Amino acid sequence: MKKITCFIILVLIHCVSYSKTTLIKNINGYSFDNSGNLIQFSAMQFTDDKIVQLFESENDLPQKNMTIIDGMGKTLLPGLIDAHGHVLSYGLSLMQVNLNGAQSATQAVERAINFHKNNTSSQWLLGRGWNQVLWKNKQYPNAVSLDEYFKDTPVWFKRVDGHAGWANTKAMQLAGIDRTSVSPDGGEIIKDDKGNPTGVFIDNAMNLITDNIPKTSSQEMKIALTKAMNALAKVGLTSVHDAGISEHNISVYKELITENKMPIRVNAMIDINNNNLGTLLAQGHYQSEDNKLNINSVKISADGALGSRGAALITEYSDLANHKGLLLYNQQTLALLIATAMKAGFQVNTHAIGDHANKIVLDLYQQNLETVTATNMRHRIEHAQVLRLQDIERFGKLGIIASMQATHATSDKNMAQDRLGKGRIAGAYAWQKLLASNVIIAGGSDFPIESANPFYGLHASVTRQDQQNLPKGGWLSNDAMTIEQAFKSITVDAAYAAHQENIIGTLTKGKKADFILVNQDIFKAESSVLWQTQVLETWVNGEKVYD
Repeated sequence: MKKITCFIILVLIHCVSYSKTTLIKNINGYSFDNSGNLIQFSAMQFTDDKIVQLFESENDLPQKNMTIIDGMGKTLLPGLIDAHGHVLSYGLSLMQVNLNGAQSATQAVERAINFHKNNTSSQWLLGRGWNQVLWKNKQYPNAVSLDEYFKDTPVWFKRVDGHAGWANTKAMQLAGIDRTSVSPDGGEIIKDDKGNPTGVFIDNAMNLITDNIPKTSSQEMKIALTKAMNALAKVGLTSVHDAGISEHNISVYKELITENKMPIRVNAMIDINNNNLGTLLAQGHYQSEDNKLNINSVKISADGALGSRGAALITEYSDLANHKGLLLYNQQTLALLIATAMKAGFQVNTHAIGDHANKIVLDLYQQNLETVTATNMRHRIEHAQVLRLQDIERFGKLGIIASMQATHATSDKNMAQDRLGKGRIAGAYAWQKLLASNVIIAGGSDFPIESANPFYGLHASVTRQDQQNLPKGGWLSNDAMTIEQAFKSITVDAAYAAHQENIIGTLTKGKKADFILVNQDIFKAESSVLWQTQVLETWVNGEKVYD
């Protein structure tokens, strides 16, 4: 009997899962407390995946039964959250032609040629990042410049904002595009003065080409997502909001959860254009056991982008007569999509850049909030770039979150006033005006359109300057944020925008041990060098995911 009892006790001992307690000391720690005040601390204790206690310099530190890490005086911050990015697109962009920063169409083609020499196995040559605003002539590219080098390989390069694409003749032939082709609703096939398609497709017209590109397999998707998440962890992001993903993408995320291969958290938005939208909504919200994957929102796009003149404006573009941009849905369809998602109990996150698109979305949100019991879902407008001054106040009154990307302002400063004129620019990228109206701003980057590095966004938020610290004094600097406001937008407020403020966003007792160590004190550093901050370590759920 004694032998049997001893055996049972040994089995029970081996079955018990022991907690692991860690103390990281000698740090320059910052967080917000539960009242939103910035606090400092010199040590932090966490057990498994949760924060236990913060210590100030005068506190005695525990020593027994724990792993002790010396932080070597480095600055420790809560894990940073990007409230708007595209994880799969980012991962794929790391595996395709990188056209970001190309100074001409010729330079973009040269990059494509060099890439293709070492990557000939794919049926299509894909890439992303061109921006004609950076080019001397500021004109859209054309298929002819690609045809000379890629006669038999179909080519498709997305513009930096993802709202326009550049195809060669082979790609257009596969899509059946010729001079008789008609632009779809919410899109435009750019044609020359003889009526021939030039190779550039705007917004919904892009589907004419992309529908012919072979679909990404589950294995390819898994590789791209993993590559992207590891790269995001490297720049200090412990959580990202994935803005508009397919049913296939969702299923691959769930596979990665099962395999314990998600290094960071993903708050995924269901793309409204999913064929099985009804089924996805009927399944309700999803949250993985480790909180690494969260699904409770839907992404809708109302208009295009300012750089490609697809953003929907109330009056014509200042630099293109008789053109007001593009609404991707008619108002009746958009109203139906928003109402459907709200009635299903989902948060609605709608892309709106132009003042016309923002007004329409606010109108539809207001109508639905008066009739649908979805007032607690914290609906968002993604980008909210160009606003009428009276609509800024409506954000606050309706409780709509502005999900904004700071580096869009510093990237767009070279063309935004040309597009909008002096009057409308007053309501563009209006961070401080929104904050003054008690609007929550969830900060992000819109990677891979912009760099995923959150310190680039902090720098842009505070200085309203590019990394050459231009223009002097900042662009429309009255709307610049303080460093605390900017930091709050990518921690506390980004967590709130995902209904996750009870688990992440601050380093307070009971929340997840998501944190980073960096090489400089961002609250004391000169604002001009914020973008140079280097991440030394990234921790998620109490485990180091980047060193």
